[in-house]
Amino acid sequence: MRGGVVCSLPVLAVVAILGLACQIVPARAPAVDAPPAAAPAPPTPRLADEQAVASFYRGKTVRFIVGFPAGGGFDTYTRAIARHISKYIPGNPTVIVENMPGAGSLIAANYVYAATRPDGLTIGNWIGGLILQQVLGAQGIEFDARRYRFLGVPVPDNVVCAVRKESGFRSFSDAINSPQPLILGGSAPGSSTDDPPKVLAAAIGLNLKLVSGYGGTAPIRQAADAGEIHGGCWAWESIKVTWKAGLEAGDVIVIGQVTERKLPDLPNVESALDLAKTDEARQLIRSGIIVPSRITRPYAVHPDTPPERLAALRQAFMAVLKDPGLLEDAQKASLDIDPVPGEEVEQLVRELFETPEHIKAQLRALLLPS
Repeated sequence: MRGGVVCSLPVLAVVAILGLACQIVPARAPAVDAPPAAAPAPPTPRLADEQAVASFYRGKTVRFIVGFPAGGGFDTYTRAIARHISKYIPGNPTVIVENMPGAGSLIAANYVYAATRPDGLTIGNWIGGLILQQVLGAQGIEFDARRYRFLGVPVPDNVVCAVRKESGFRSFSDAINSPQPLILGGSAPGSSTDDPPKVLAAAIGLNLKLVSGYGGTAPIRQAADAGEIHGGCWAWESIKVTWKAGLEAGDVIVIGQVTERKLPDLPNVESALDLAKTDEARQLIRSGIIVPSRITRPYAVHPDTPPERLAALRQAFMAVLKDPGLLEDAQKASLDIDPVPGEEVEQLVRELFETPEHIKAQLRALLLPS
């Protein structure tokens, strides 16, 4: 057995949960071009037979499949988790990380869903924006997010928009009322840099011009610092670290936040929800930005993973995000940790599929290629 402590449930808890029933869903999803109404995911059972799970995982290898290249944010989170999670999985398996970049992580998402065994030995990590793309009917998606079983998210993204002070913009209101457009950088349609500005323009009337095609948030920052564009919109968790010097010097200004509640770091920064004038506009912001942002970094296993292994992996995932060693690694790498449990991720996925049809139609027109 590898080093580490194998966590055990109290005897009374085990007895209490032996009566729980679980249901395994069918092997393949229906075509996703016209998805049926979302059905509640089967409940996650408690870990009823830890010894059986430990017997299965002992001597095995668990693979994390990351849909982005090594060195990026998704990869950094996954490698930190992989270094420490074995001690929390019964049987203490070996854990490795494999990168499978391509198509904005779509290759990895399709692979884990359709080309891996449902044995609890493969965990996928891909961008949650693909779930909204499925809801809207985007091409190339070969998974059904309603059937994926989610372990959780290490931290939700909170979208903000930041610009150089030379732009002259100090708030969303400035960008709504200015005759000159706010010029923001993006990377590609469907990305977390491109979709929020498009939704904000429709929902609250931002006068903006989106210049897409940059190779990521670092080139967007560099372009803003060089005066090519004014700034961009993406996760505050990233901006506050990577643009820290500019923020501290006052050269970079956060002009608005697209969050359910104002962030403690930004109490005086305008909220897009507060500026939305109609329920429809607020729904557009929630379905198009806020909910997808909470599930941007999901970890998921095959839909038909045995329920007792799913329960073990979910417990391990939440436990490792409290591990002192992981928290020390996260602090060194400036990674925020604020877990969203797998059950909540599945609720948010169902919410996206239940988006009113007229809101879906607006988002489809805004976010999908014509």
